Amino acid sequence: MSVAVADGGLETVMVFTEGLDLPAFAAFPLIYDDRGRDALRRYYRSFLEIADEHATAFVLSTPTWRANPEWAAALGYDLAALTKANADAVAFVRGIVGDREGVTVEGVIGPRADGYVVGTQMPDAAAAEYHAHQISVLRGEGVDRVCAVTLNYPGEAIGMVLASRAAGLPAVISFTVETDGRLPDGTALADAIAEVDAATDKGAQFFMINCAHPTHVRHALGNDVTADRVRGLRVNASQLSHAELDAAEELDDGDPAQLGRDHATLRDLLPNIEVLGGCCGTDARHVREIVAAW
Repeated sequence: MSVAVADGGLETVMVFTEGLDLPAFAAFPLIYDDRGRDALRRYYRSFLEIADEHATAFVLSTPTWRANPEWAAALGYDLAALTKANADAVAFVRGIVGDREGVTVEGVIGPRADGYVVGTQMPDAAAAEYHAHQISVLRGEGVDRVCAVTLNYPGEAIGMVLASRAAGLPAVISFTVETDGRLPDGTALADAIAEVDAATDKGAQFFMINCAHPTHVRHALGNDVTADRVRGLRVNASQLSHAELDAAEELDDGDPAQLGRDHATLRDLLPNIEVLGGCCGTDARHVREIVAAW
């Protein structure tokens, strides 16, 4: 197969499968804990096995989704400690794959606020300034690209692309969508992609959709913009809305085989897919079914 395998729902696996505590849903502090490091190694290796099964490339994503200034400050990290954490996270994941070929190391960045709820929206210039430090650190550690996930409005995505371009790094932009296929701010996916492309001269390497069930993603598709520019999918196991998932106390991991079948129905709508993985509620069982069904 020509697509690359990515991992699944890192944070939900750490909390619900590994039984680890993740304040602020931040995984990057786990690299400083023996039990956390062991859990992360098991996690990443389970997806590497899937790539081996299909003799395909692997996208290795750093556990740095929450490793930006405001989230880190809430966890007691000052800027120096945050800089070190981002650098150490890259070194940690590189240690898992060693000199293995066919691996793209992507530095993961997340929104300044909540991925599910649109708070105060930053203009693109402010977003670029906010995310520039983390992107610069990841660039200095030699990641192959930046991947911004769970974005819920276009302005922050524009800023992330601009900051990545200034740092000399390719950027992948991944929006999340609600059950109706629109971004949490109400923007249609095709319009959000077009807005980012127009503001950055198509500066994003490509776009992805993450943290939504395939049945929700389907509502967002079906036009030339999404068919051409959406080249990655990392779906949720659950059909619940973001609000329902946020309030859930137990994991809804759905049916992995059914998720694979639901996911495969998107293939005709997205002919240019390059990356397949999972998001909330998914583990290696789900990603194995997703890849096999695709």
